[in-house]
Amino acid sequence: MASKTSKAPLAIILICMVILIDQVVKVLVKTSMYYGQDIELFPWWHIRFIENNGMAFGWELGGKHFLTSFRIVAILAIGVYLFNMVRLRAKPFHIVCVSLIIGGAIGNVIDCLFYGLLFNSPAPPHVAQFVSQGEGYAPLMLGRVVDMLYFPMVEWDMPGWPWLNLVPLLPQSGEHCVFFSPIFNVADAAVSVGIIALLIGACLPGRKKR
Repeated sequence: MASKTSKAPLAIILICMVILIDQVVKVLVKTSMYYGQDIELFPWWHIRFIENNGMAFGWELGGKHFLTSFRIVAILAIGVYLFNMVRLRAKPFHIVCVSLIIGGAIGNVIDCLFYGLLFNSPAPPHVAQFVSQGEGYAPLMLGRVVDMLYFPMVEWDMPGWPWLNLVPLLPQSGEHCVFFSPIFNVADAAVSVGIIALLIGACLPGRKKR
């Protein structure tokens, strides 16, 4: 079994890697693409620059101050949980999963806290630039989260059948549909992978003790 001293560096390194990769990608996108610009790398993989005012998938709850404060409190709570996991010598799998979650959460809260202070917000086709103090697009805690990863794997047009408009939850007649339309970032991906891995691990039967 790995010792406690070998797991703390694992968590710290993983958290720092997620934050670093996430922020490098966001800054590169924000300072080299105009808002709404779409770059097709493959038919199923685009880089599309948008910004998110709320939580995942654009959901908003309360005001921006509340959302940012909620993120900070959640990070502190997860941090305490991770510290206890390391102290109690939890399995490396769980350390990795929780580290991905907290690293992704920190990556997004950095946007909320500081991006409004650090960048301007020009209209397309101009791209954002770093600005001096007091020239940013929003005060502390009111920045927008940068998203760019878009995977429109399958696209199709619904048939022009009028009865489709009568069925709740189904796409409307003639509507253009995209399978997997959310646009997200590296931090979102890290949080999602961490949570999904934990759920899968919880559902798998444990190995029988000899």
